[in-house]
Amino acid sequence: MSLAERLLTFSLRAKVAIATAESCTGGMVSAAITDVAGSSAIFDRGFVTYTNDAKQALLGVKGATLDRVGAVSEEVAQEMADGALANSNATLAVSITGIAGPGGSEHKPEGRVCFGLAQAGHPTKTETVEFGAMGRGNVRIAARDHALTLLLNAIS
Repeated sequence: MSLAERLLTFSLRAKVAIATAESCTGGMVSAAITDVAGSSAIFDRGFVTYTNDAKQALLGVKGATLDRVGAVSEEVAQEMADGALANSNATLAVSITGIAGPGGSEHKPEGRVCFGLAQAGHPTKTETVEFGAMGRGNVRIAARDHALTLLLNAIS
């Protein structure tokens, strides 16, 4: 059973509705969830906010936060997750912002991905995973799977 299939099963039991806020994965988490038949029972909506303007307009990420720490940060991941929860009918939201590659910098290397997990009635959690310079496609797949696992762990 895939991560997304397990997520559907557990979400149905827990009566959870999910939203996503994605940057570097460009909708891959939403696609993985909606690839599973019956996902409309648990998936409310997905936000693909690739640019800083989109993060601000659709999710309410603050320009001051972006200016202070940049898009690839736990602070922005938190604001993205909180914004997805606030701008949806979901009870659980995951966010992803990172540097899939190629490239990066000394301070923000390729493969760094920040995640946020917002759940109604709970403080928003954030974390950063250093996947390393494993290639753009592999970083995106790893980030997708990590986000699905975060959602699963929140409800199982």
